[in-house]
Amino acid sequence: MKNKIKRLLGGSLFGTNLAAFFLRNIAVVVAFHRVNDLDDADPLAVSVEAFERHCRFFSRHFTVVTLSDLVDKLEQGAPVDRHLAITFDDGYRDNYENARPILEQLNLPATFFIVTDWVGTETVPPWDRKRRVRHPWMGWDEVRDLHARGFEIGAHTRTHPDLGRASQAHALQEIAGSRSVLEDHLGSPVRSFAYPYGGPEHLNEPNRAIVRTAGFRCCCSDFGGINPVGADPFHLRRVPITRWYASPLQFGFDVAFGRSVLTS
Repeated sequence: MKNKIKRLLGGSLFGTNLAAFFLRNIAVVVAFHRVNDLDDADPLAVSVEAFERHCRFFSRHFTVVTLSDLVDKLEQGAPVDRHLAITFDDGYRDNYENARPILEQLNLPATFFIVTDWVGTETVPPWDRKRRVRHPWMGWDEVRDLHARGFEIGAHTRTHPDLGRASQAHALQEIAGSRSVLEDHLGSPVRSFAYPYGGPEHLNEPNRAIVRTAGFRCCCSDFGGINPVGADPFHLRRVPITRWYASPLQFGFDVAFGRSVLTS
């Protein structure tokens, strides 16, 4: 019932100019993981149809920009009214197969954060092992093709550790190492970083400092929230999009009132 009310209120907000009022001086970064129709109970996935609905909503009601362009504006203290950046975590193959064509059809930019040691492997991460499922990763050909098509590639460490608990030596290997591997494969600088798991407890300040010194321009979380004008790019908040958002209008209501929180 609560979500239904949010959808109705979201419809009123975005059917009028009220959304523009509530989203003035606000930027939103959204995070997807998997985009497929394999499992309705998958907490990290959205269906292909739902992904397209969200993308059309973003295109209609926000100014969708690259993450790099958003970081530029935040660094400059420039206006970010209703700016939105689309991101993906981990490097699942369905991002390339299912999400990419929709993004290209709608001419929307996106950033793909890659766990470098998992590319082209059969690694099963703990959350999938717990559910006894395996979802394939992109290979380097797909990662390079995304880059060649104009999408941004970002780093998501080498093996997806909890950087809130990792030693500084280990964090350096994971953070700087992932950037080095990506740049070797892409032949281009990699300047965006998203830390694994994404909660406030999953990255300590000494390891956030490593993100800065490793040459990145931003550091993304994944526990919800919006980014006001002039926000610190090394404390970027992202809204995770899962099946919990039954409608883009529900998402719109949450971000308009700054209430977007981790929902999976």
